[in-house]
Amino acid sequence: MNSGAARAAAERAARDSYGRLLSILSARTRDIALAEDALADAFESALESWPRTGVPDNPAAWLVTTARRKTLDVWRHDQVREAAAHTLHLLADEFTESEATGAVPDERLRLLFVCAHPAIDAAARTPLMLQTVLGLDVQRMAGAFLTAPATLGQRLVRAKARIRQAGIPFEFPEARELPDRLQDVLDGIYAAYGTGWDDVDGTDSTRRLSTEAIELGALLCRLMPSEPEPLGLLALMLFCEARTQARRDAAGAYVPLDAQDTSRWAMPMVAEAERALQHAATLSSPGPYQLEAAIQSAHTQRCLGAEVPAAALVTLYDGLLALRPGVGAQVSRCCAVARAEGAAAGLAALDALDAGMVAGYQPWWAARAHMLVETGRRGEARIAYQRAIGLAAQPQVRAHLARMAAAAA
Repeated sequence: MNSGAARAAAERAARDSYGRLLSILSARTRDIALAEDALADAFESALESWPRTGVPDNPAAWLVTTARRKTLDVWRHDQVREAAAHTLHLLADEFTESEATGAVPDERLRLLFVCAHPAIDAAARTPLMLQTVLGLDVQRMAGAFLTAPATLGQRLVRAKARIRQAGIPFEFPEARELPDRLQDVLDGIYAAYGTGWDDVDGTDSTRRLSTEAIELGALLCRLMPSEPEPLGLLALMLFCEARTQARRDAAGAYVPLDAQDTSRWAMPMVAEAERALQHAATLSSPGPYQLEAAIQSAHTQRCLGAEVPAAALVTLYDGLLALRPGVGAQVSRCCAVARAEGAAAGLAALDALDAGMVAGYQPWWAARAHMLVETGRRGEARIAYQRAIGLAAQPQVRAHLARMAAAAA
C-alpha cells in the first residue's frame, strides 16, 4: 500500500472514531492530556507501519491498542508516578475490539460529564467537550467562543490539568449533581451540532460533527429517559437535520427556510423529532431546548401548509427568553413579531435591542435589511445588507445576501 492510501485510511479512522477512542483511553488513564498524546502517537505509528503492513481489518482497535501500549510506556518510565500502580493495572487489561468499535458508547458520555465537572472553569467546559470528544482544534473553536486561540488553548490546558490534579472521577455524576452538569453536556452536544450545521457547504468533517452530535443526543436520551431536556435537544437537532438537503438548490446556492423545497426534507426524521418533542411534553418540565424544538416544529408545520398562528411563535420566543436570554432568540423574536404584526413592528423591535449587543451580529443586520425593504426604506436596506454580507462567514450565505441586496436595488 502506498503512503497516500495509508494516510487516507488513518485520517478516516481519526474522523470516525477519535472521540470514542479518546474516551476509552481517558477513562483508563484518568488523564485526558496523556490520552491525547498517546492517541496522536498511535496515528503517527499508523502512518509509518500501514504502508508496509496494510491497513488492519479493524483500524480503530489497532489504534487504541497501540495507544494503550504507548501510555503504558509513559507510565513505566515516569518515576514520579510509580505510586499509581493501580492505573497500570487498569491499562494492562487488553482493550477489546468491541470497545474500539462502539459496544461501550457511554464512554463518550462519561467524558462529557467529566468535562462538565463544577471544579472546571465554566468557560472551558464546552470547548473542552468539543476538543476531547469531537476532536475540534483550538483554531477552529476560538472564533465561535470569541477568544484568541492562544487564550483558549491555555484555558484548555489548565482544565485538563485540573481534572488530573483534582482527581475528578471518570464516572457519571450522582443524582444530586446531575441537573447542573446535564445543562453543560446538553450545551456541548448542541455546540457540536451547530458547528456542523453552520457550514452550509456540508463538508465531510462538519457533517460528521452533526451526525455524532445527534448520536450522542440519542444516547443521552436512553441513558436518562426521565429527563425531558435531552429529548428536547434531540428533537431540535432532528428538525434541523431533516432540512439539510433542501438548504442548497441544484446550483449549490443557499436557500433560506421559507423558500426551501419541502419535498427534499427527510420526513421520517421530522416525524421522529415530533415524537421526541411530544414525549418530552409528557414529562411536564419545560426547558429551553424543548421550547427551541417547539419553535422549529412550528416553522416546519407552517412550511408544510399547516395553520400556525404567527402570534404563537412570539409566545414561544417569550417563553424561551424567560428561561434563557440570548441575542439569537431576541432577534428571532423580532422576526416573529414582524410576521405577526407587520414589518414596521418587527423593525421597531429590532431597533429596541441593545446596539452594542447586535452591532457585530450578522442575523440582526440581515433581518433588519429585509424589514427595511418591506417598509420601503431601500437605501437603508442596501447598507444593512452590505453589513450583513461582511459579517457572514459562509460564502453561500454571502452570495444569498448579495442577491437580496441586488433585488433591493
